Amino acid sequence: MGPSACGKTHLAAAIANHRLQQGLPAFYMGVSDLLDHLRSAFSPSSDITYDELFEQVQNAPLLILDDLGTQTSTPWAEEKLFQIISHRSNAQLPTVINVAANKSLEEMEERWRTRLTAPSLSQVHLLEEKRPPILDCSSTLGLELIRSMTFENFDPKRVNLPLEQRENLEKAFRLAQDFAASPNGWLILQGDNGCGKTHLAAAIANYRLRRGSPVDFQIVPDFLDHLRSTFSPESKVTYDELFEKAKTAPLLILDDLGEHSSTPWAQEKLYQLINYRYNARLPMVVTMVCSLEDDEIESRIGSRLADPRISLMFNIMVPDYRSDRPISKKAKASPSRGRRV
Repeated sequence: MGPSACGKTHLAAAIANHRLQQGLPAFYMGVSDLLDHLRSAFSPSSDITYDELFEQVQNAPLLILDDLGTQTSTPWAEEKLFQIISHRSNAQLPTVINVAANKSLEEMEERWRTRLTAPSLSQVHLLEEKRPPILDCSSTLGLELIRSMTFENFDPKRVNLPLEQRENLEKAFRLAQDFAASPNGWLILQGDNGCGKTHLAAAIANYRLRRGSPVDFQIVPDFLDHLRSTFSPESKVTYDELFEKAKTAPLLILDDLGEHSSTPWAQEKLYQLINYRYNARLPMVVTMVCSLEDDEIESRIGSRLADPRISLMFNIMVPDYRSDRPISKKAKASPSRGRRV
């Protein structure tokens, strides 16, 4: 038993194929098809009589019935199926039954339930639905590196920094933790390369993943490249599938916004993506080196990112952890728009 696409039919077919490979007989048929064949056996042109076909099904060494519950529920159909199940139950003949996705044993008549769930004969297995990977990442950064960036291995104290910068970094750390615990609105992290923006964004993603919540993590230049590549005949995913996934993701993380090439097509795709999530009020994390007043960010995108009703903007004022170089002028620039902390 289980929902659609959980693998019930695949497993049932695998059982049949395994038996056939061993030279052993197996009778596999969908319930609706079986009833159609039984009806057609009454036709004078049928190659097999009704009694012959019914006997084959009733006494098959191994019978596999797929999609029980999808058949037309006429009194005749119900009675024929019950006769088969009852006979095999009494004779204790090996049988595999896949119950349709929209059916449960509780909904069946008691005479069906007692035979399908007899503890001395039956094993009932409930399969769970197949779920897609809950971390979607089409970036060159790679899944393994993203998964390695957690709150636990982020250093918010950096003892080599002046007190003011340490306090600034610790505040960014707390904001990221708070957002991870309850994603609501947008968290915009600005700062110099190497200040920890991507690590905090990835830590948010990993925190949500550990709680079973899906995350779409995209590095903006890579994401745009992947969108373009979907137009290729060799692409395994369509443009609509990839774009729709990012638009509607329960949590979207856009890393390095502003580092992409500012072509009209790229700007339009980003605007459509951000505007959709803005109107739908879907949670999002954005990291960027530039400020919202820089030319890299189109004004209609910047105005939505700066809206204090949805966005919380924070400028991480610490240098690159990989060097002691000073903070870039871009990171120092603080836009006058938006809610800032």
